[in-house]
Amino acid sequence: MNMTLSDLGYCRIGVASPELRVADIAFNCEQLRRVIARAEAVQCNLLLFPELCITGYTCADLFFQPLLIEQARQVLFELADFLNGHPVSVVVGAPVILEGRLFNCGIMIANGRILGIVPKTFLPNTQEFYEERWFSSARDLRVNTVEWRGETIPVGCDLLFRAQNRPDCLVGIEICEDAWVASPPSGRMAVRGATVLLNLSASPEILGKEVYRRDLVRAQSARCLAAYAYASAGPGESSTDLVFSGHSLIAENGVVLAETERFQFDSQLGVADVDLQRLVNERLKNNSFAATDDDSTWRVIPFPLAELSSGPVRRPVPATPFVPMADTERSCRCQEIFALQTTALVKRLRHTGVNHAVIGISGGLDSTLALLVTVKAYDRLGLDRKGIVTVTMPGFGTTVRTRGNAEKLAELLGVTLRIISIDAAVRGHFADIKHDEKCHDITYENAQARERTQILMDVANQVGGLVIGTGDLSELALGWCTYNADHMSMYGVNAGVPKTLVRYLVAWCAEVEFTGEATVVLNDICATPVSPELLPPAENGEIRQVTEDHVGPYLLHDFFLYHMVRLQFAPAKIYFLACQVFAGQFAPTEILRWLNIFYRRFFSQQFKRSCLPDGPKVGSVALSPRGDWRMPSDACVDLWLRDLERLETRNA
Repeated sequence: MNMTLSDLGYCRIGVASPELRVADIAFNCEQLRRVIARAEAVQCNLLLFPELCITGYTCADLFFQPLLIEQARQVLFELADFLNGHPVSVVVGAPVILEGRLFNCGIMIANGRILGIVPKTFLPNTQEFYEERWFSSARDLRVNTVEWRGETIPVGCDLLFRAQNRPDCLVGIEICEDAWVASPPSGRMAVRGATVLLNLSASPEILGKEVYRRDLVRAQSARCLAAYAYASAGPGESSTDLVFSGHSLIAENGVVLAETERFQFDSQLGVADVDLQRLVNERLKNNSFAATDDDSTWRVIPFPLAELSSGPVRRPVPATPFVPMADTERSCRCQEIFALQTTALVKRLRHTGVNHAVIGISGGLDSTLALLVTVKAYDRLGLDRKGIVTVTMPGFGTTVRTRGNAEKLAELLGVTLRIISIDAAVRGHFADIKHDEKCHDITYENAQARERTQILMDVANQVGGLVIGTGDLSELALGWCTYNADHMSMYGVNAGVPKTLVRYLVAWCAEVEFTGEATVVLNDICATPVSPELLPPAENGEIRQVTEDHVGPYLLHDFFLYHMVRLQFAPAKIYFLACQVFAGQFAPTEILRWLNIFYRRFFSQQFKRSCLPDGPKVGSVALSPRGDWRMPSDACVDLWLRDLERLETRNA
């Protein structure tokens, strides 16, 4: 592909905690140059250093020494000269005298020029902090420019910096304590369009502060729908009374993308690609963000931003975006999902006043999850599990393995089991409509699916209960369900759960919630190929009709679904990320083939989603026509297919 990372909306940011000696400006400047060289080697667009990194934050009364302050100013000129012709833009911290007052400032430098000086607004002056002893607040600033080396340089906390060739890259700067107050300046910057927020910090370390700091950065990035980079001073700062750890972070919309190792005396550099395109899209969707008012006046200063070449994106891109990456999250996440599903079902059962639930079980993943959710709901309500009527309906494609697992699981869970063969009923229907049973076409398959749904609905009428739907989110996205058959129920508990998460949940139940024979059955269900079992099995009795052979791997489709619906990425961007994530597992041509099928099916099958039964939203992606996804059933897919055609042409 010829597309660059910049074309795909990425900007590469670095946060550094450089090696430092207090008041040794020459040494500190040399360390900054070395880190800048490292950042350039990995194509950083923006590089952020800590608060007062040129002198050291802990100089204390040495800040009253004119020699120190003037030398710091000269180093700013040296850094500007050093960066002339270099592609990276840098933000450093230094003490600056303006109209006879000393300010703690962040200075933006790019391509040989000092572009702007931003003074700190909120000066901590309690406990270990004494900043008001040395510095004035930005509120005391009475000038908006300063003349240095014959250039007029903007000064103030009303500055924003916009990339000349990337209008979606608008940078705001705040300093340490500014982020810890009730209404940080970065919030106003974000409202005025800043997508990248930079914080120069010198945050001393105490027990428990690491977690608090990480949560603060993550939360501010989420609140502002922005990228938030935080560079903190390292252990080279004075240890007279405090310890500094050099904990620097980059977060984007509530997710930490990168952070540096703490307590390292050598220079640390964290790098991540932030997705400006995604941030702009998130803001377009969020009418609360758009409605936030800010009547302050801002000065916008242009700066050059180098283009990122093609190559791997430097940020976590999970292969299974619906499934937690960390094993430590597993139990908590699964319990939360079950709480969402069971609470929704409990509410529906309480509202209707019924004591019976009817579920068609096949020995597959989806019906197993629906059954487990229903069992938990009955246990919460204190209802007899015998009120759960499970119906297994063997047909032309049913295998001994799946039927055995369905019946055994029902027995182990103590629910009511009914076995109703559909063979005779479907053959009678074939006779009525004059369909040849040997013709294994769509009519052959769907007649079985609709017969099963008719049985479930009628059994529900018999017992005065609700039919619990088993279909999952991935099937709804692809339309891999029979209209007015497994597509229909009285309440769909799995409607918000994608296939990769269904398997994850059932596997977790097998490991954590159950023991003995139940665990064996659940593990075998997880190992069974996904199939509607509507075509006769192979001669050896094994499943012949494997769903993923026809529509593609659910691993890929769930990846496509998340990035298309949740993040609104174009096909080219989804393809780029998929090729990176699944390298060695799927060939690029294979990914492109299944992506094409995904878009064709997603658009053509919307009519099924337009009349879905009720069901709970579980994660950040849902396709309910009453909730997250409103799409015309006759929307045209051509625009997206043309994007895929361009990919095919490039790859030819």
